[in-house]
Amino acid sequence: MTDVSTGVLHTLFHSDQGGHEQVVLCQDRKSGLKAVIAIHSTALGPALGGTRFYPYANEEEAVADALNLARGMSYKNAMAGLDHGGGKAVIIGDPDRDKTEELLLAYGRFVASLGGRYVTACDVGTYVADMDVVARECRWTTGRSPENGGAGDSSVLTAFGVYQGMRASAQHLWGDPSLRGRTVGIAGVGKVGHHLVEHLLDEGAEVVITDVRQEAVRRIADRYPAVRAVADTDALIRVEGLDVYAPCALGGALNDASVPVLTARVVCGAANNQLAHPGVEKDLADRGILYAPDYVVNAGGVIQVADELHGFDFERCRAKAAKIFDTTLAIFARAKDDGIPPAAAADRIAEQRMHEAATVGGH
Repeated sequence: MTDVSTGVLHTLFHSDQGGHEQVVLCQDRKSGLKAVIAIHSTALGPALGGTRFYPYANEEEAVADALNLARGMSYKNAMAGLDHGGGKAVIIGDPDRDKTEELLLAYGRFVASLGGRYVTACDVGTYVADMDVVARECRWTTGRSPENGGAGDSSVLTAFGVYQGMRASAQHLWGDPSLRGRTVGIAGVGKVGHHLVEHLLDEGAEVVITDVRQEAVRRIADRYPAVRAVADTDALIRVEGLDVYAPCALGGALNDASVPVLTARVVCGAANNQLAHPGVEKDLADRGILYAPDYVVNAGGVIQVADELHGFDFERCRAKAAKIFDTTLAIFARAKDDGIPPAAAADRIAEQRMHEAATVGGH
C-alpha cells in the first residue's frame, strides 16, 4: 500500500478530521465514471450534500476532498436545523470534457444503491440540468428544475441567508440590525453576490464590488449605477470606511496576507471555507473583527434543496432561511460566554446537536 493511500485511511479511521460512517468508491468503465461518495454522519438523518465534478490531480486528492466536504456538510446541516447528516460526492474528471448523460445516469445508480442514506444535489461542476438526469435513476436527488419537481436555482436563498447573517452581525456589534448607511464590500458578484447586492441596496447600504469577471461587474454597474467597483479583492479589503466584507467567490479569502490589512469590522459572506487555515479565526478576533461562520450564513441553499424532499415550498424555505439571523446571534453569544472565536462556537453547537441525536439513537 502506498504512503498516500495510508494517509487517506489514517484520516478516515484515526484523525479528528475523520470519523466518517461510510466511503463508497464508484466506477463504471463503460461511461468512464470514477466517483467517491463520503457519508460523514447520519445521526440527524440521511446525509445531504452536493456532487462536485472536478479534474483532481489524482484519486487520493479526490477522496481527501470528499472526506473534508462531507464533514463540513454535517456541521452546516446541523446548524441550519435540518434533519440531515453530512455527505458529499466527487466525480473525478473535467466536466466540460468528460460529463455525459451516460456517466450521470451511472452515477445516479450508485447513489440509488445507498437506499436513501445519501441525498445528492448540485455543487461545483454540476448544475440543475445534471440533477434532472441523475434523478432519472435516483429518487434521492435534489437541486432539480421546477419542471421536474425541484426548487431550481438555490442562490436566491443563499444570498438571503447571508444578508440575515450580516444583520445579526450588525445587531451584535453596533446594537442595531440595520445596514442603512453601512459600507459593504462584496468580492464576487456572480449568482449569489448579485442577489446580495439587491438586498443591501434595498436597505440603503453603500456597496463596493469586485469580480475577476468583468462582465459580472458590468452587469451590476449597468443596473445599479450607485455601486462602486474596485480593481480586485486586494483593493476591496483596503477600502477606507468599509464596515462589512463579504467574500462570495473562492475559499481561503481570510489568510495571513488579507487579515492584517482588512479594514472591515465584520466578515460575512457566501464563500465556503473562508478561513485559509486553523488559527485565522483567532487572528480576526485579536484584531476586533467579527467573523460570521461561513457554513452558518450560507446555508440558505441547502435549506432550499432539503425542502424538495417534502414538496418544495419557497415561502416555507424563506422562513427557515430567515432564522439564520437568530442562529448567528446565538453563535456570537456562545462565543462571548465561552471566550472563544465564533467559528469555534459554531462547531461546538453543531457537535452538541449531532452528539445528542446520536445518543438518543439517531436514524
